Amino acid sequence: MTVDLFAGIPVRDYATAVAWYERLLGGPPSFLPNDTEAVWELAENRYVFIEVRPAHAGHAMHTVFVSDFDTRIAEIAARGLEPADRETYENGVRKATFRDPDGNEIGLGGAPKV
Repeated sequence: MTVDLFAGIPVRDYATAVAWYERLLGGPPSFLPNDTEAVWELAENRYVFIEVRPAHAGHAMHTVFVSDFDTRIAEIAARGLEPADRETYENGVRKATFRDPDGNEIGLGGAPKV
């Protein structure tokens, strides 16, 4: 079975959102389907996209579990973004939550430290 994912994030301002997500994700969009959307491929056939939808902006909540949690958080910090929240669950799983300029929550999760 093949699984493709497109996770949408509604935003108010296209230019502001693209700039912020470039800093979070470490590069420009993978492709631009039109003038109001930008798409980043996180892994093969797994994408996040922003779309200008002002009435819905600020309501997205996505978490991406990554194998290189500490490295990614450090790289994002080097690009000028810090998590709004950090959590460690009872089982040791870690989560860093970032909030874009509209208030959308983008979390990065990572396995317990060994």
